[in-house]
Amino acid sequence: MLNWQLTLAVSGGAAVGFGVFLVIRELLPATPALGPALRRLHQPPSVTRPGTAPRSAEWLTGTARWLRPPHRQLALIGQTPEQYALSVLLSALIGLAAPTMLTVALVSAGTSLPFVVPVIGSLGTAFLFALAAHRSVLQKAARAREEFRLAVCTYLDLVALQLSAAHGPVQSLERAAEICDGWVFERIQEALRIAQMQMHSPWEELRDLAEKIGIPELGDVGAIMRSSGSEGAQVHETLRSRADALRDQIRTDNLARAEGITTRLDIPGSLLVFVLLGFIAYPFVSRL
Repeated sequence: MLNWQLTLAVSGGAAVGFGVFLVIRELLPATPALGPALRRLHQPPSVTRPGTAPRSAEWLTGTARWLRPPHRQLALIGQTPEQYALSVLLSALIGLAAPTMLTVALVSAGTSLPFVVPVIGSLGTAFLFALAAHRSVLQKAARAREEFRLAVCTYLDLVALQLSAAHGPVQSLERAAEICDGWVFERIQEALRIAQMQMHSPWEELRDLAEKIGIPELGDVGAIMRSSGSEGAQVHETLRSRADALRDQIRTDNLARAEGITTRLDIPGSLLVFVLLGFIAYPFVSRL
């Protein structure tokens, strides 16, 4: 009896110790893999060949190509076309399965439905769920675009301050990107790091990033700094003027959006007035 208890205690202690070891191992920072890091820094200019993708992901790549995903929006929020296709397909499958499960529950309860009703309901719900997943990506991209434009305003001011402090164009771009935190400045830092590793000019890399994610304001930074790097022009006033103009543009867009929302809110208010008038006029009309 003593041996059985001792064996159980040792086995339990070993299991607990192994679990603690796994938890500590996952919490400790792992050594980054050199291969993926080099592939991110030295991205090939051409698209990956069809034969290089794993066979298990070929169907997902073909589906993504068939769905025609919004590439700029996906690049802005950091998603791949395959992830977009997977989210749309999963949403469609959930929408396809929900009416089917409801129909099974109704049939089990003794309610009979025509065969056409669950089929049309499943197809319609699948389409609506897939459309909702697509709209979710567009809404995330719209919010990310607004945040990126606001961060570009700050980045313009920071670059102008660095130039006023007698730093060079390249150094001003790098130091300004390292001052603030956030995913926008991390994307800018990554672009500048890639330009440094590939021996490219940073303004060209910023322009390529702006075209990839659909943020022309970031390309303006590269265009302004190009004249400073190649011609030696003093562009800190130009940067500040561009930042002020961008803030005015963002303010105008927000006011237009607020006016549109206010206009849409007037419609239910008008309908409510008509409903109240109907309640008031009904007793008099009913006595006639």
